[in-house]
Amino acid sequence: MKSQPRIGAIDTLAFVVKAEHAIDFSDQVMPHILSTPWLIWFLEHAARQLMLPHLEDEESTVGARVDVEHLSPTPVGHEVRCQAKLIFSDQRLFSFELRAWDHLDLVARGTHKLKVIRKHRLAEVTALKQRL
Repeated sequence: MKSQPRIGAIDTLAFVVKAEHAIDFSDQVMPHILSTPWLIWFLEHAARQLMLPHLEDEESTVGARVDVEHLSPTPVGHEVRCQAKLIFSDQRLFSFELRAWDHLDLVARGTHKLKVIRKHRLAEVTALKQRL
């Protein structure tokens, strides 16, 4: 790593909920709302975005743990702001407090752990699994 991010560092990522981010079981009664998997994807990317300036070219991040409580629905067409705050680091493992809001409510809260990895090592492990 080029540098260690400081505890308390925050990064945010905002997005507008599109049809492809909605649950796939909406109907005449069930509204088109943001799905939990997509919400988690954006929250994880807020944490990753915080880490990227600290990585060497041969490094990347992978998710190690996600614990997210999806609290409130957000309709298609509305903006969501995701925030990741670094709360703990231990060498190459980083823990984040996650929050997401739409224009009215806290949409989600939770925690996330990212691990900094060496890309070539991950490629080697993956190639080995593909051969087996």
